[in-house]
Amino acid sequence: MPFASRSLRIRLLSRLALVAVFIMGVTWFLHGMLLTNLARDFLAGRLQQEAEYIISRLALGDMPLAPVERDVWPDTSVFHHVYLVRRGGQVFVSPSEGVRELESFLKGPDRQVLDIEWQGHPFLAWREQAEIRDEMVTVLVGEDFAQVDRGLARLHLWIGATAALISLLLLLLSWVVVQRALRPLAGLKRQLWALRRGERDCLDVSTVSELEDVVAQINEFVDEQRFRQLRSRQSLANLSHAIKTPLAAIIQALGQRKPLTDKRREQILHRLYVIDEKLTEALRRSRIAGQATGQRRLSEDDVDTMLGMMATLYPDIDYRFLPDRLALTRLPLERHDAMEVLGIVLDNGGKWAARSVTVDCVSAYRLVVEDDGPGVPEGQRHRLGERGWRLDEQRPGHGLGLSILRQLVERYRGDVHFGQASGGGLRIELILPSGDS
Repeated sequence: MPFASRSLRIRLLSRLALVAVFIMGVTWFLHGMLLTNLARDFLAGRLQQEAEYIISRLALGDMPLAPVERDVWPDTSVFHHVYLVRRGGQVFVSPSEGVRELESFLKGPDRQVLDIEWQGHPFLAWREQAEIRDEMVTVLVGEDFAQVDRGLARLHLWIGATAALISLLLLLLSWVVVQRALRPLAGLKRQLWALRRGERDCLDVSTVSELEDVVAQINEFVDEQRFRQLRSRQSLANLSHAIKTPLAAIIQALGQRKPLTDKRREQILHRLYVIDEKLTEALRRSRIAGQATGQRRLSEDDVDTMLGMMATLYPDIDYRFLPDRLALTRLPLERHDAMEVLGIVLDNGGKWAARSVTVDCVSAYRLVVEDDGPGVPEGQRHRLGERGWRLDEQRPGHGLGLSILRQLVERYRGDVHFGQASGGGLRIELILPSGDS
């Protein structure tokens, strides 16, 4: 794609220029039309007044009629027009040369403006009729419109040149306005560079209203990535700490020159099993979380994938969904977070349940998960969700699952409650806000 088509500045300037040229062109065209019509109407009005003046003088009897020179009508010679007067059966013209061919236009309605092509020029005339002393008198007064047309054309060209200069000025002003209007984008670009270099934690939301939503979404995305990065670092730190001690013991045992007894071999093997359990638990957590795809909701395939994974991990546990499994797709959580939240509660239920785990999607904003396992004593429930705390050290895990669950839900301004299930096991209730985070 050409650079020009991707530049917002050039797009705005080009469209503003097209609009300015179009408006000026239409205005110039309409100006020419209106100017011509206005001049025609004005000249027709003058010709009408002259025709009425001649008729009034004839009615008074103080204007002689003769088919001779123009100075026979001294009062009308100042008008420099063409005159034809028909009274009775006689036609009088002024000037006397070349005007007779206009006699045919003396016939017609009583009052009418005429557009005539005469001697190769546009000619405008006014015809007026009146009855004077029982005689019908017709007066035709006309003027060559070519000279007026030439004057109008010159004026129209001057107007066009002025419109072109105004268009250039408008384009220059538009360029200045566009430059100033795009300053917030340049500021946003500088903030993004500073954010990338770690010089600032978030973008400044004090910007133009059109960019407020964009800046808010970017800040939310940055917070989400920062939270995931911190969570990943914590998980790696806990995993490293969990395998460091047994690994150090194995290195120490193998570094000694003493022969390995059966007891020491069993100790080393046990520590290797512990390391394997820690790594398996971390891999399982990673598979449960999945990868972000930009979806805003869980899909039916995501739910089926999650249930298939739980069936593989806990084949003897029966997962029951109320009203059905598709109700989980309505949770107001981003896909990646929803996968991790469901993975934690379903994995925790499958790990402790005796036979079944019930998942009740009470509404789109409330989820209750119960298992029929041994449960958690009331005095210890307040510690659920503490980072690194585990009820049973013999079970695999790092004590991070419920802690991550609480952090995730609180990020959405939700809440997590732990209680006793109807079957005696653990009850986990998630309350989410009514809307997207």
